[in-house]
Amino acid sequence: MTVRVAVLGIGIMGAGMARNLARAGLDATVWNRSPEPARALADDRVTVAADAVDAVEGADVVVTMLFDADATAQVMKPALARAPAGAVWAQMATVGLDETARLAALAERHGVAFVDAPVLGTRQPAEAGTLTVLASGPDALRESVAPVFDAVGSRTIWVGERPGDGQKLKLVANSWVGMLITGTGQAIAMAEALGLDPQLFLDTIAGGPLDTAYAQAKGRAMIADEFPTAFAVKGVVKDVGLISTTMRAAGVDARVLEAVSEVFRATEAAGHGAADMAAVVHTFRATPR
Repeated sequence: MTVRVAVLGIGIMGAGMARNLARAGLDATVWNRSPEPARALADDRVTVAADAVDAVEGADVVVTMLFDADATAQVMKPALARAPAGAVWAQMATVGLDETARLAALAERHGVAFVDAPVLGTRQPAEAGTLTVLASGPDALRESVAPVFDAVGSRTIWVGERPGDGQKLKLVANSWVGMLITGTGQAIAMAEALGLDPQLFLDTIAGGPLDTAYAQAKGRAMIADEFPTAFAVKGVVKDVGLISTTMRAAGVDARVLEAVSEVFRATEAAGHGAADMAAVVHTFRATPR
C-alpha cells in the first residue's frame, strides 16, 4: 500500500523533501502558509492542499518543517484533530528540547504518535535526498516512518527512544557547524585584510586533516561574495539561541558559542538575515564590499 505523507512547511528544506517523497513513489500532499511555494510543486506529482487540516486528512505520516515550535504548534493544533487513527507525526524541524517536549505532549493529547527527527543538511542535500535524519522515538514507530526517512535522507541515525534525543544531537552538530562557518569567514576576511588572495587559504587546507567540503564550499561563496540561500542567517540565529540555552542548562561553558551567536546576530542586523550563512563574512571584513 502506498504511504500517504503530508508535508507542512514548504520552505528551503520542505520543497526538496516533498519532491523526493513523490519521486520515491509516496503519495505526498503539501501545505504552506504562503501558497506560492506549494503551488510550485504541483507539476512534481505532489498534491497541494488549501490548508493544513485538509493536508493531514488521510495521512499515514505528517511531516512538519516549519520555522520554530510556536509556528509548528499553531499549525498542528487544528490539524491533529483531523489526523487519522494510527497516523505518525514526524517533527523534522530544529525546535529545541523544551519545545519538543511541548509538541510531543500536544501529539499525545490528540492520540497521535510522535517522532522527533530533525535533519542535518541544507538546501542542496534536501533537494538531492541526502539529508541525515537524527531520529528519536519508540522503536515500534520505526517501520512506519522508514519510507519517509529513506526518501529524504541518505541515512537515519536513531539516537534513542525519547523524543528530544534527536534534537540534542542536532544541536550538538549545529554548534560545530556554526563555529566552522564563523572560523572560515574570519580566516577569509583576515587573508583579504593582509593583502593575500583568500583562495590560498582554501588551497592550503585542501586535502589535509583540516579540510572539509563545507569549508571549501562556503569559503568559495565568501570569496565570490555570492550568497544564494541554503541555510539563512536568520535560521542560524534561531538555532544558535536554542544551542546556547541548551548548553547553559547542561552546565557547559558556552563562551565560544556566545561569540558565534553575537557574530550572526550582527550579520542579521546588518540586513543579511535572508542571505546564506556564508554572509557572516561581512561582519569580519574591515571594509564591507
